[in-house]
Amino acid sequence: MSALPEHISIWGELADVDHEVRHVDVGGVRTRVLRAGSGPDLILLHGTGGHLEAYARDLAGLAADFRVTAYDMVGHGWSDLPDRPYTIDVLSEHLLGLMDALGIESAHLSGESLGGWVVAWTAAHHPERVERLVLNTPGNIADKPEVMVRMRESTLAAVRDPSDETVRRRVEFLFHHKEMVTDELVNLRRAVYSRPGFLQAITNTLVLQDPEVRKDFAWRPAWVGRVTAPTLLLWTDHDPTGGLDEAELLLGWLPDARLHVIADAGHWPQWEKKDEFLRAHHDFLLLGKDPV
Repeated sequence: MSALPEHISIWGELADVDHEVRHVDVGGVRTRVLRAGSGPDLILLHGTGGHLEAYARDLAGLAADFRVTAYDMVGHGWSDLPDRPYTIDVLSEHLLGLMDALGIESAHLSGESLGGWVVAWTAAHHPERVERLVLNTPGNIADKPEVMVRMRESTLAAVRDPSDETVRRRVEFLFHHKEMVTDELVNLRRAVYSRPGFLQAITNTLVLQDPEVRKDFAWRPAWVGRVTAPTLLLWTDHDPTGGLDEAELLLGWLPDARLHVIADAGHWPQWEKKDEFLRAHHDFLLLGKDPV
């Protein structure tokens, strides 16, 4: 008999995990939330055009140590899609509103890509709400125009034509090991991208790839230096959105930061290198140790 694959499905990852999925009203925005586990609060934020299933492979492991909350940011996944620009301050306000709605005074925050940008901004402007911080492949710290163009064009192409081919190409962009991209993951994102009104919603998110809009929120020492929470920079050696030179920028700007590089992974180490991702969170958030 052949062995079962390591990853069967998103449902398979959650099959033996007590959890709830529900929608929470956050200032009039119907927000999809998944919660599991008990312990210190840990909130997970996905990236541009993403959804909470980005963390499907990690929820069981994290729920053993934390009360985990993963959610679809406003304008993403199956949360509401109000027609307004989803700039970093708007996404941060939505996060804080969700924390209020769930009765979370302060929490560990871990954000991937766009989510990393949002949690860093939140930690800088609302330090009392943040315990420890993980910035997971936050991407394009240096505001490189070619990275913005690639992100904008590949995402818009997939939403305008949510076929298997275009969406698969967009999801594969996130992976170093593209063979790990499953039909389930592609079809889930095709379903999100096919929602009525999602083209306008993704346009409202991609304003952040416009240099004029971006300059008001771009990574800069002036605000990054206000992040007092101990911070883990979780980088990879094959991230298509930013190299280790950009991690070095953040190390110079953040008052209390350390870097951990996950080898042989792309923009989604939480999927490609689950065990190392979980170990880094356990050591840094729970034990207060730098990952090794």
